[in-house]
Amino acid sequence: MRARYGVPLGITAGIGATAAAGLVYAAGFEVRSFRLRRVTIPVLPAGMRPLRVLQVSDIHMVSGQNKKRRWLQSLAALRPDFVINTGDNLSDPEGVPEALDALGPLMEFPGAYVFGSNDYYGPKLRNPARYLMEKARGAHGLNGNAPAQNVVHNPWEGLRDGFDAAGWLNLTNTRGTLKIDGHAIALTGLDDPHIKRDRYARVAGGPDTSADFSMAVVHAPYLRTLDAFTTDGYPLILAGHTHGGQLCIPFYGALVTNCDLDTDRVKGLSTHTENGNTSYLHVSAGCGTNRYTPVRFACPPEATLLTLVAKEG
Repeated sequence: MRARYGVPLGITAGIGATAAAGLVYAAGFEVRSFRLRRVTIPVLPAGMRPLRVLQVSDIHMVSGQNKKRRWLQSLAALRPDFVINTGDNLSDPEGVPEALDALGPLMEFPGAYVFGSNDYYGPKLRNPARYLMEKARGAHGLNGNAPAQNVVHNPWEGLRDGFDAAGWLNLTNTRGTLKIDGHAIALTGLDDPHIKRDRYARVAGGPDTSADFSMAVVHAPYLRTLDAFTTDGYPLILAGHTHGGQLCIPFYGALVTNCDLDTDRVKGLSTHTENGNTSYLHVSAGCGTNRYTPVRFACPPEATLLTLVAKEG
């Protein structure tokens, strides 16, 4: 009589219960467990006072997300010197008024922004396994994939008009300067590389030598943009897009970055080296998710208060 092998019913039930508990935690708690990270970066010239920069990213606002809206509003109590918004503010064509309301108190401070693909286009339901398949093929977004078909266009113009009316700098493939306590902070930005809207030739040439400090801003940290900014000598690059991996494995980390950046640098502070130059890179894990995958695991939603200080030595 042939022996039959299988997983005992009790073990199967235990695995199912564990998976269900993990899903409840990821969708019911962690995705709304907003955090503030604090990071110090030694990039300023000697003698310049520290600058406090609040980076918000990947809000993916959906109408009715009141806890997220109130948490973003509360960040104004940090009193940053300026705010950098690294894009993907929307995940709902109806979300513009609530996104602007959430960021309203922060727009009382100087700031600048770039857009991400989800500011321009509404999300689509996707099989999460596609991110692993795209990683294996080396194709992400429109970089190597066929153009998106039948996509929903978000009313990004209202978002832009609200930011511009508050005095935030639009860094869409252009440069701008903020005056902070008598210091000139030069900013160079790109439109989203994830959908091939980046035009580095328009901003090439390196930091503004007349400014006290220069930094670079982009939504998706594709290597071509990091290489270009670093080669040109920018000491600091800010980006978002990755969601920190969003669904991570405890004690291992992220499986994907949704771009060609390696998973070791999926979030937080790291460095990037190219052509003999090294830049600091800070990637925000963001505070939202695509509306069709409203879960996070081992990767809580965040904003970051960056304190820029003088370079060591």
